[in-house]
Amino acid sequence: MRDGIDIGRYADRDDVTATQARVLADDAAKQAQFALRPYGYYNAQAVSRLEQAGGAWQVQLQVTPGTQTKVAQLDLQVPGPAAQLPPVRKAVRGFHPRAGEAMQDSVYEASKGAIGTSLLENGYLDAKATEHRVEVTRAQDRADIHLHYAPGERYRLGAVDFEGSQFAPGFLQRYVPWQQGDWYTQAGLLALQQSLTDADYFSIVNVEPQVDQAKDRVVPVKVEVAPAKRRVYSAGVFVGTDTGPGVRAGVRWRWLNRRGHKLDTQLVIAQRLKTAQAVYEIPQPGPDHRSFNLGAAYRDENTDTSLSRTFSLAANETRDWHGFVRTIGLHLVGGTFTVGASNSQDVNEPGVERGRSVLVYPEVSLAKKVADDPLFVRRGWSLNLIARAAPGFDTRFVQALANFKWIHALGQRDRLILRGDAGVMTVGDFSQLPPQLRFFAGGDRSIRGYGYQAIGPRNAYDRVIGGTRLLGASAEVEHYFTRNRGMEASVDSGDAFDGTAFHAQTGAGLGVRWRSPVGMVRVDVGVPVNNAYYHGAQLHIVIGPDL
Repeated sequence: MRDGIDIGRYADRDDVTATQARVLADDAAKQAQFALRPYGYYNAQAVSRLEQAGGAWQVQLQVTPGTQTKVAQLDLQVPGPAAQLPPVRKAVRGFHPRAGEAMQDSVYEASKGAIGTSLLENGYLDAKATEHRVEVTRAQDRADIHLHYAPGERYRLGAVDFEGSQFAPGFLQRYVPWQQGDWYTQAGLLALQQSLTDADYFSIVNVEPQVDQAKDRVVPVKVEVAPAKRRVYSAGVFVGTDTGPGVRAGVRWRWLNRRGHKLDTQLVIAQRLKTAQAVYEIPQPGPDHRSFNLGAAYRDENTDTSLSRTFSLAANETRDWHGFVRTIGLHLVGGTFTVGASNSQDVNEPGVERGRSVLVYPEVSLAKKVADDPLFVRRGWSLNLIARAAPGFDTRFVQALANFKWIHALGQRDRLILRGDAGVMTVGDFSQLPPQLRFFAGGDRSIRGYGYQAIGPRNAYDRVIGGTRLLGASAEVEHYFTRNRGMEASVDSGDAFDGTAFHAQTGAGLGVRWRSPVGMVRVDVGVPVNNAYYHGAQLHIVIGPDL
């Protein structure tokens, strides 16, 4: 209400005369009465009192709001098929103030605007309010609302014209989420804008309906695009207790040809892990964001329990499926491995298993992430489900794996993070299964307080060789002292095992958190709890997103 009273602008002036002060005081009383009307107080009374103290004028306002005006009648009309559209029907049902509610201008205007917007966004481009009248009877503290709309005829979407594209004619048309002649919707235009942006081909995407060029209520659409940089180079250093210090580099081609094919290459060289991979992507634009992918990779890994050098080839299809990203593909994995030895000098010791295998297996995965902020999740979760099976060759196996993570804010400074992992498989000859297909526990993203892949079934020589079952859970609470710095306390428990021989291995720890410019940095110190094999503290360092 104070914003509607002019006298406040004179608060710092010392040249106001008595006559001016009297006029300002009288005006303030009138303005106070009018300032309450948008809130439904049409019979407010205000009296001003003017005094002079120490050479300064003081004005006191005594305001009596009176009875708040209520809506007695709501005459709201949206005729024809427009009223049956769900967005319009929702806006009409959500209109306020209704009969019996206080008349407030801001609420009325917002509701009126919501109806008008819903009509425009769903193709009623000629819609207008033929009557928008509020009758106020001050003597009865009564308001009658008369709001009538004339939606007019509904428009349709016409041809889409692309300008500035680097691709073959017709390629970008496959991103259009409607058929020519479908009803005009703002949601469809936004979906096209988002699809083209997500395709990562362009630095500029501008989708404009050409309403002024509409003929027979058909609106053509103009899309202006500008190519992004064709190649993206990436490089960096990292450190993780599972892998040791390392460097990574990559080159990604946003497009290779006029059909929009992509290529992504990555190289990682770390103390205990070396990988090289290339993925060739053939996008199939459409509502399900489908693509075909061909990949080749080499992996040289040295963990606490195994040494392996493997190559792999993969061909798969990915698409959106019922809210998930679904991947169906065929994999070929082959190479040599040693299990039960943590370095090359131990490979000839008793109990160390050495193998060479080639496996061909189909794989199906489902993945979904939900997050309110990908950089720092306050409410979100992720779910990954994987199923794979090898029919023969060196060994047969069937495997299923699930991973779930849930993040929930506790107030402004705290987060609760829960995580769970489960896996099961049956296998013909376990000794022919490479380490990356066996189940282990322990490490930065598993059970902290233990080394990477340090937990699992042991052979007769007391060496960890991995298992056919996996079950683990984690609970973590973070508290932030500032916006970017905090600490955590965690408990992790689980086991990699065979059959029903589950024996929970537990680790507890404390750590620090830093929201750095390169992502969340997590430094934890975990200790095993009541474990006969492991003692002392284990350092864990992870840099990366929450989900």
